[in-house]
Amino acid sequence: MRTVQRLISLFLLVSTSLVQANTQIDNLRIWLAPDNTRLVFDLNGPVQHSLFTLDNPSRVVIDLESASLNTDLSKLDVAGSPISKLRSGKRDDGLRLVLDLAQKAQPSSFTLPPNDQYGHRLVVDLATSAQQALKPAAEPLSIPDTQRDIIIAIDAGHGGEDPGAIGPNRLYEKRVVLAIAREVKRRIDAEPGFKAQLVRTGDYYISLRGRTSKARTANADLFVSIHADAARNSKARGASVWVLSNRGASSEMGRWLAQKENSADLIGGVGSVSLEDKDEALASVLLDMSMNYARTSSVDVAQLVHNKIAKFAKMHKKHIEKAAFVVLKSPDIPSILVETGFISNPGEAKKLRDPAYQKRMAKAVAEGLLEHFWTRPPPGTLVAKLKESGQLPKGMEREYKVVAGDSLSRIAQRNGVSLGALRSANKLKSDRIRVGQVLRIPAG
Repeated sequence: MRTVQRLISLFLLVSTSLVQANTQIDNLRIWLAPDNTRLVFDLNGPVQHSLFTLDNPSRVVIDLESASLNTDLSKLDVAGSPISKLRSGKRDDGLRLVLDLAQKAQPSSFTLPPNDQYGHRLVVDLATSAQQALKPAAEPLSIPDTQRDIIIAIDAGHGGEDPGAIGPNRLYEKRVVLAIAREVKRRIDAEPGFKAQLVRTGDYYISLRGRTSKARTANADLFVSIHADAARNSKARGASVWVLSNRGASSEMGRWLAQKENSADLIGGVGSVSLEDKDEALASVLLDMSMNYARTSSVDVAQLVHNKIAKFAKMHKKHIEKAAFVVLKSPDIPSILVETGFISNPGEAKKLRDPAYQKRMAKAVAEGLLEHFWTRPPPGTLVAKLKESGQLPKGMEREYKVVAGDSLSRIAQRNGVSLGALRSANKLKSDRIRVGQVLRIPAG
């Protein structure tokens, strides 16, 4: 009996010492975004915390149980953030951190377990008033006219605390794809009637839903997300282009319909409509029409981008691929995801590090996007007006590889050309075509 009591006492002593173990804050990092500031506290172990705000003056208070500070808060550069000063103080049960705010911000927090790069972390996000720009407006943000630009949202994957895949010699995916995205934007902006909008303009993190929301806020006609793949097998290689899978589309439709009564989200692009005031049947029809259009357009532009990249780079597959990526799930915006290569492959990582190769990749992506819209410009755009008047850019005649299920008439309709013009451009005596055959598509 005494032995059992001693074991129980020893267990209680060990348990108490574990609970009272002191977790240290060893480092503090900050990431600035246009509408959000993220603080990351690097810890040497797990921690329990609570967060609340105080007014007059505005402050954010973070209490950490059984914790202590092992870094100098004054060394953190808070310039450009809503924080004016960081303070700390001891509590009987741990540590209190106080963020004095120069402007009001909405805080949120969460902890992260260790991964390959970091240990335990406490993350505090401060959303400023500009964060409201992520929320779709109740009315369209612009009124279409006969001269409006075609808007393309370009999303550089990852960012900030999330480096994405890491290749040899610490080549970060987030840096490579931002460089490519910036070059894609430069090329798009150089074309009359087009305007590119970078979803991420610097080294900071945006949530996956936040990325598609930014595209919708910008009234984007197309969303393209740029990444660099990784695999455990370092021999895996090849670029790829992705669109939303059927299963992913079905699940997203269910999510939107389930939220419609509490949502003012818009569907249908410019001049779009809200689901919130529609009955279930009508909302389902409207959403289905919007998603079908977006998915059809996504496949068309993905095929063009795939073909452009395949002219100079190894492709992981000979065809475009499908998956349920969250960033592809916008029901009203055609969306594609481009994996520019395997950053985990030493040979491809060397290419992706090269600014000249990055520009070549960006050129291929931009050309595919531009070609899609010159073929099928949205009504009411400057590009549509230029095409109607015959003012087409040089080199618009392009190639298309026939896939299973294609017909000559369907290819002609999809590319906005007459069946006769398509026959003439390819010197065809009949409408018979074969899978794998490469057709020349006239400009229009």
